Amino acid sequence: MEGFLATLDHWNWWILALLLFVVELAMPGVIFLWLAIAAALTGFLVLLIPSVGWQMSFIIFAILSVIAIYIGRKVWTPGNTPSDDSKLNKRADQYIGRTFTLDTAMENGRGRLHVGDGSWLAEGPDLPAGAHVKVVSVDGSVLKVEHVQSL
Repeated sequence: MEGFLATLDHWNWWILALLLFVVELAMPGVIFLWLAIAAALTGFLVLLIPSVGWQMSFIIFAILSVIAIYIGRKVWTPGNTPSDDSKLNKRADQYIGRTFTLDTAMENGRGRLHVGDGSWLAEGPDLPAGAHVKVVSVDGSVLKVEHVQSL
């Protein structure tokens, strides 16, 4: 085994890098990409310094892998991109401050509003159907409303 490892050269590292790129394409997640980059860089170092033994080249690969993964996680993390629309996934928040008409009477502090193409549960003071209410806050999918005298 040691005889085989002693024959490793830059081509073996580049082949490993290519295999890791292929694995990256086949597997979800972005971990093998960084390992492939580390293998490619190790191959370049072995090309530049051919006297590096296989033990040192494996240590270099391990260190470069850790560095590449660390930099990769810092630079490119899915879902880490800030959105221009802070209310994109908070649909109910866009209704805060808007005025609607009650579909059903508010009884015991609960009623329903017709908003857009849907019906929302609303909480607020007891009011008759058709009363105008203003959304003041949101609790999950429940709109907290207050009575508005006129539009």
